[in-house]
Amino acid sequence: MNSTTGPRGPGAYLELTKPGIACFVMTLTGVSCYIAVGGALGVLLILHTALGTGLVTGGALALNQYAERREDALMSRTRARPIPSGRVTPREARDFGLLLTVAGALYLWNAAGWLPAVLALLSSALYVLVYTPLKTRTSLASLVGAFPGALPVLVGWSAAAGTLSAQAFAVFGVFFIWQLPHILALAWICREDHARAGIIMAPPGDEHGRLLSLRMLAAAAALLPVSLAPVLLDLTGIVYAAGALVAGIALLAVTFAAAGRLTDRRARRVFLGTLLYQPCLLVLLIVDTLAVGG
Repeated sequence: MNSTTGPRGPGAYLELTKPGIACFVMTLTGVSCYIAVGGALGVLLILHTALGTGLVTGGALALNQYAERREDALMSRTRARPIPSGRVTPREARDFGLLLTVAGALYLWNAAGWLPAVLALLSSALYVLVYTPLKTRTSLASLVGAFPGALPVLVGWSAAAGTLSAQAFAVFGVFFIWQLPHILALAWICREDHARAGIIMAPPGDEHGRLLSLRMLAAAAALLPVSLAPVLLDLTGIVYAAGALVAGIALLAVTFAAAGRLTDRRARRVFLGTLLYQPCLLVLLIVDTLAVGG
C-alpha cells in the first residue's frame, strides 16, 4: 500500500467514480435520448436519464477499482487511486459502488422506465463481472469492454422512445467500434504498466506492436462505413454524413500512419484522434437533428 496521496473524504469517493468517464457516458446517454425522437423531447427527461445513468456508471467504475485494487497498486498510472493509496478502504469502495449502482437503477426505473434501468444494469454487470476479469486472461477483452461502453446509447434511446430500433443499434455500433482503436492505443501506451499487473490488453509476444496496430487499423477502417449506417437508416442527413466521413477518414489516416511501425508517439496520436472523434460525432448528431427538426 502506498502512502496516502490526494484528497480524502468526499473527494476520494468522487475519484472512485472517474468523473471524466462518467460525464462522457452521461453526455452520450443524453444525446441518444435527444436524437431518438428527433429533438422533440422535454429537457427534464434527458436530464433524469443522464443522471440515473451517471449514477450507475459511477457505481460500476467504483466496483471496478475495488475488483482491480491489487493490480492498481502495481501500476504507476493507478497506484495513487483512492484504494491503493489508502484513502478509501476496499470495503468502503465496494459498498459505495453497490449503493450508487442500485440507487441509479431505481432512479432510472422511476424516471424513464424499466428498460433503461435494465440496460444500465446490464452495462454495469458486463463491465465489472465480465470485462474486468477478462483483462488478465485475454487481449480480446477489449471487444467485450466495448459493449458496456456503447450501451448508454441504448439506455438513452429506450428512455425517449420506449423501445429500441435499427436506428438505435446503428448508433450503438458506431460507439462500439470507436472504442476499439481507443482502447488498443492505450494498451500499447500502458503495456509496461499492464505487464507488471498481469493485464493482457496487448497481444502477448507482440513486442513491436504489429498485431495490435493491425487490430487498430481494422477497427478504424470498419468505423468508416459503420458511422454512415445512421444515414442509410434515415436517422441523419447530409450534415452528419459529411462530417462523419471527414472525421472517419482523418482517424483512419492517423491509424494507418501508426500501423507501419508502432511507437508510443504514434499510439498517442491515435489515442488523441479517438478522443477528438467522439465529441465530433456527438456534435454532428445534435446539429443534424436540429437541422431536420428546423
